[in-house]
This record gives sequence, structure tokens and C-alpha cells, in this order.
Amino acid sequence: MPESRERQFIPLNIAVLTVSDTRTEDNDTSGKLLVQRLTEAGHRLVHKAIVRDDVYRIRATVSHWIADDQVNVIITTGGTGVTGRDGTPEAIKPLLDKEIEGFGEVFRTLSYEQIKTSTLQSRALAGVVNGTYIFCVPGSSGACRTAWDQVIAPQLDYRTRPCNLVELMPRLLES
Repeated sequence: MPESRERQFIPLNIAVLTVSDTRTEDNDTSGKLLVQRLTEAGHRLVHKAIVRDDVYRIRATVSHWIADDQVNVIITTGGTGVTGRDGTPEAIKPLLDKEIEGFGEVFRTLSYEQIKTSTLQSRALAGVVNGTYIFCVPGSSGACRTAWDQVIAPQLDYRTRPCNLVELMPRLLES
């Protein structure tokens, strides 16, 4: 991750949503990993929740966070597969002002190095709505690690050159 000494890190307010029919706070390893990674990077956790893999519950929680001016980024983990209960993309896509197609493409390319063709079952996606960035990643800790370490973290770091998503958050740069 190329960094510039001329820019200062800007901490973001991030919400983490685990989508699962079976996870609890005790065994939510993916959600815990994301919280650990984002706080170690210097960002702030503003919300964390676990919801059942139900399109309307997912959409309701994410919609509430989108409307919260304090939330800059939402990361969901889980519900991005191809089974009958996996509904995160269906919940999130209708909310997006713009989809960031490159996120899913880059994530699957990186995942291929680790899990080969199994990565085609991932429907990871990202987009922006109301100035809030949303990243939807698979529910495995390995997938969360890959997504955060290699794609999301660099894009949420204002020091990353030649460009990053923080530069596109005018509310942050005005203050």
C-alpha cells in the first residue's frame, strides 16, 4: 500500500453487520475479526449487530445506519453465497446509489489465489449510498481477512495513493 507522508490518517466511523442464522456475539469470529482490524487501523466502531439472513432485516438495519450521519462505512459479513438463505446482495443492491463493481472483481481475484474456483460462489459487492460506503463480504474469517487487509483497509486510508475512497467523502474533508 503506497503511502504519502504529506497526508494524515483520517479515522472513519464504521458499522459492522454479521448476517447469520446461527452466529451469536460469542461465536461471531468474522465480525470480531473485522472489529479488531478496523480498530487496530485507527478507525472507530460505531455500531455492531448480528441479524438473521433475511433480506428485510438486513435492509432495515443497513438503512438505519445509512440514515445515521455519524456512519461513514458499513461492512457486512455473511449472506453472500448462492444458497437459498443467502440474501445480502438482494438486500443491499436496491439501496445503492452506485455499485462499485471493481470491489467484487478484485476480491474474487485475490480469493482465487487461496481457494481457487470456489471463489466464483462469492457474491461480494460494494457501493455507495447517501455518501456512505458499503462493503458486503463473505462470512468466513479468511474472506474477511482478505477483503479487509488487501482491499478495504487501503481504500479507507486517506494516505493511500494514487487515490482512495476517503477523498470522495466531502463531509470528512470539509471539517
